[in-house]
Amino acid sequence: MDRQFPIGKFQKPTGPLDAAARASFIDQIEQLPSEFRRIATSLTDAQLETRYRPGGWTARQVVHHVPDSHMNAYVRFKLAVTEDTPTIKPYDEARWAELADTRAPISLSLDLLEAVHRRWVLLLRAFGPAEFARAYKHPDMGVVPLDAALALYAWHGAHHTGHLKLLRA
Repeated sequence: MDRQFPIGKFQKPTGPLDAAARASFIDQIEQLPSEFRRIATSLTDAQLETRYRPGGWTARQVVHHVPDSHMNAYVRFKLAVTEDTPTIKPYDEARWAELADTRAPISLSLDLLEAVHRRWVLLLRAFGPAEFARAYKHPDMGVVPLDAALALYAWHGAHHTGHLKLLRA
């Protein structure tokens, strides 16, 4: 098994998503917090301090990373529907993963993930094709349509859930 990409690498959609694909990705985003919490809280303290692969983050860092990432995603979606192709600011994930708050109890980040996802799903379910056709500009990735970002963040949650499952096994 590929420990870096346990569910495979992200496959960017080649065009706009249809309603069924969008609904499926939104469902995945909605379900992530409970599945992520179930797996994360099944890990022992020793497992939380274990790196899922050499050079990778500890499980604790992964648990704190996902809400960091998804808070940024939520804001990016809001920017994209309220501004014309805004340029977003990326953040240094590796440096964020080293900050003091990543040593906090995982319950803080699991609660944060749940709250962010509740708000995000409310927003996503209100969007129509016009909103999903909007985009933001990422300095490294170029123009990112919200359809592609939706698929990316559904994958992202499953990707890191896969990392935690590796440690649980």
